[in-house]
Formats: sequence, structure tokens, C-alpha cells
Amino acid sequence: MSRGILDTSVVIARDATHLPDHAAISAVTLAELHFGVHLAKDVRRRAERLRRLSEIESRFSPLPVDESVARAYGELAAVTLDGGRKVRTRVADLLIAATARVHGVALYTRNRRDFEPLSDLVEIRVI
Repeated sequence: MSRGILDTSVVIARDATHLPDHAAISAVTLAELHFGVHLAKDVRRRAERLRRLSEIESRFSPLPVDESVARAYGELAAVTLDGGRKVRTRVADLLIAATARVHGVALYTRNRRDFEPLSDLVEIRVI
């Protein structure tokens, strides 16, 4: 039975396949989705994003960003910086990856490039 953390890119995808049997999300994903609601350009888009957010909130109990995730974030941020990439623009991605690392599960994403420097520390599954 497979377990994994879904990146926000997977959560918002309408055609995501090959998901883990037991999927979880980070509280960071909810933060990104709430932000997306506020960024909607019109009432129709805002309503659709809010509907999707409500659906996701009813399906998942997000994993928190706690002390363990904070420690793992520091490690992953250092690896990202050592790999020549900016950390500040990747904070959400790094926190989601840190959540997967702490829980010892794969990170399911549609954006391999966002997590390339971390592949030695976090199992990345691109769907």
C-alpha cells in the first residue's frame, strides 16, 4: 500500500492519476489554495476556487508545519541553496517536501523541476 504527500500541483490537477493509496496534504497546500482564491480575477473563478478548496478541506486533514518539519525545511533549504537555486521563491515547495521527509513518504508532484535538488533526501514521484 503506497502512502504520500500531494504537492499543491497535484491537488489542483483535474487529471491526476497514479496517486498513492493513502494520500495526505500539508497545511502549506491549504495556505496556497486560500491565496489562490484571493488571486482570482473574477467572481466566477473565485467561486470555483472556493468550491474546490472546500472540497479539499472536507477530504483531508492537513499535516502541520511543526518543529520536525521546520528542522527538515532548514536542511532542504540549505541543499537547495547549495544547488544554486533561490530559497525564498521556493518556501512553500520546501515546506511541503519537508513534510514528506519527516513522515517518511513520497512527494507526489507534477513539477519535477521544483524538487530536483532534493531527490537524494525526498522520494519524488512525478505524475
